[in-house]
Amino acid sequence: MARVVKMFRTLRNNWKKSTFAVCVLSYGGHWLYGVHGDSVLRREACLIAKEFGRQQIGPQERLRKATVILNPSACSGKANKLFEKNAAPLLHLAGVEITIVKTDYEGQAKKLMELMEHTDILVVAGGDGTLQEVVTGLLRRPDQDTVCNTPIGFIPLGSRNSLSPSLHLLSDNKVKDITSATLSILKGETVPLDVLQIKVRNCLKVIDIVYWYLGPLKTSAAHWFSTLREWPLVREVSVSYLAPSLRPPDLPTQKPPRPNLLHRIIRRLQNRWNPPAEEPPKVEEPEQWKEEHLSTLELFIHTHNKNPVERRINDSLVICAEPDNFTVGEYITVGSKKEEDPTVFTKDSTRLEASACQLQLPEGSAGFYNIDNEEYEAMPVEVRLLPRKLRFFISAERREQLLSLTQ
Repeated sequence: MARVVKMFRTLRNNWKKSTFAVCVLSYGGHWLYGVHGDSVLRREACLIAKEFGRQQIGPQERLRKATVILNPSACSGKANKLFEKNAAPLLHLAGVEITIVKTDYEGQAKKLMELMEHTDILVVAGGDGTLQEVVTGLLRRPDQDTVCNTPIGFIPLGSRNSLSPSLHLLSDNKVKDITSATLSILKGETVPLDVLQIKVRNCLKVIDIVYWYLGPLKTSAAHWFSTLREWPLVREVSVSYLAPSLRPPDLPTQKPPRPNLLHRIIRRLQNRWNPPAEEPPKVEEPEQWKEEHLSTLELFIHTHNKNPVERRINDSLVICAEPDNFTVGEYITVGSKKEEDPTVFTKDSTRLEASACQLQLPEGSAGFYNIDNEEYEAMPVEVRLLPRKLRFFISAERREQLLSLTQ
């Protein structure tokens, strides 16, 4: 009992040191608990990946090849360490032959795509910027129809990963997000995503989205300061657009089994004796462009990739324009909400669905477009939807969750 009384007396007489010690011990315990939890996640993911590595392959088959485009400067320079510690071991355990290509400067991923050789899997390890550069580089290639069949895996290592919620179940744990994204690549389930093709000054930019993330603090500060300095920000714009195109039926993800020999012989004989009638050439109808004149504070164009498994009748992009009667305070408030979800617009906004659109500002209007992190003088711009152009790996859990939201 005397020892207990002595201990409490010591704590009372040295309460500052005791408080500091308790804080340090609490922080240390929390950090150790987090390290232990990350180790458990890695161990469980390695056990799953090892099962893929134990699968037998035929004598004529070869190991799957994966090309990884890694941006080491992503996530404040931690991306390389995060990938080597959480993603690379899983790919190795699964028996995937990986080639890691690291980018050294902004825009290099576009050039690397032009030189990329054949690969079974393309993995993008970085953030929004790296992913947009890879997509742009892929669709600039002369053999884009072939390389677009290569499935793409996205490992979220950037400060902003806007595509991840469409593909993976996200959490507050970075290690869990990385291992989950890597395991979805190994499981092989894919989903098609739309791409926007943007033509400015005869220069072709092919990206998925037409906005750019610079981090929440910097974006908010720029939003506030530019609003206060340049208000009002109302822009007059002429929008010409084509109606949405009818969505064709989804193609099967797996090739149907080859018919037996007898069935193939009978089919060839039938085609020889009764050749199918030739279809008359289709006459292409002229495009019917509609025109709208908008007065808006902000115009935004996006795809339906937020829920890629949703069944839709038409293939379309979405044009959203905010009303021009916002006050400064309302505009800043709405802009802050869009930091979380840029596709959210107010109830009074104008919303158009189209397969393609052309933007034309009045003559003499000054300004710039921000496309793929590059600024262009405000000139006529054509935005066209490339429906289901690329296939990305998606986790089965996220697919089921998105399907439940559409029901």
